[in-house]
Amino acid sequence: MSVDARPGATSQADTMSAYRVVGRLPQTSDTATLRLEPVHAVAQRFQPGQFMMLYSFGVGEIAISISGDPGAGEGQLEHTIRAVGAVSGALHATSIGGVIGVRGPFGTGWDLDSAAGGDLVIIGGGLGLAPLRPAVLAVLSDRGRYRRVVVITGARTPADILFRREQDLWQTDDSIEIYRTVDHPLPGWTGPVGFVTEPLTHLNLEPDHATALLCGPEPMMRFCARTLLRKGIAATNIQVSLERTMQCGVARCGHCQLGPLLLCRDGPIIDYEVAEPLLAVKEL
Repeated sequence: MSVDARPGATSQADTMSAYRVVGRLPQTSDTATLRLEPVHAVAQRFQPGQFMMLYSFGVGEIAISISGDPGAGEGQLEHTIRAVGAVSGALHATSIGGVIGVRGPFGTGWDLDSAAGGDLVIIGGGLGLAPLRPAVLAVLSDRGRYRRVVVITGARTPADILFRREQDLWQTDDSIEIYRTVDHPLPGWTGPVGFVTEPLTHLNLEPDHATALLCGPEPMMRFCARTLLRKGIAATNIQVSLERTMQCGVARCGHCQLGPLLLCRDGPIIDYEVAEPLLAVKEL
């Protein structure tokens, strides 16, 4: 795969562009947000919930959700990366001034238009908050489109909270409600302890006028979706992000297949009416 291939030599999806790291913000001990700008090409516009294929030269390529502000304009991308393997570790370690390869954007985004005029519940567990951050920022930039906006975030420990300073600002914003919880408290933590399903269970919602966005470990999303269903919210109004072993980004390799779906093309955002029966099959 070549960098900045000649026009017409490959499809846009196959064309890799060089991006330079212009900012690096550590989030936790193993997670950082990289701010990227294109070396030559114009940065691609994206929808909240989409992902890019990021390439560490000489190491490999993986799919990483976009965590930046969709309203920031062309010229910049942000990706929040946890070092868990060879490629993610190399990308995470890229210092300011370093160059990585970028393809995309790919996949479906959060359907915020369908939530307009109603209540919106956004639930992120662990690193799942990263693909949801663009949706939160988009909602805050056009707050009048929605009625009640609730954000629920969870982390293993207080040390694992992503976008902590930003979440602090969200808590002081009267236009949204935010609930933060951790699985395991550390000394000094005075907030709630437990799973994200706990504040969700106590949340009073108008089921006919509510949309939910879920991203996190699949068990977390299943439990949250079931809680929302019990509250009367339709499965078609519950959106989940399923990011399973994406490899090519263009629906060729089949690594991200989930039943009839290829998640790099048909997802990663799908509604729970489609996702529920597929997630119930253990072999999938």
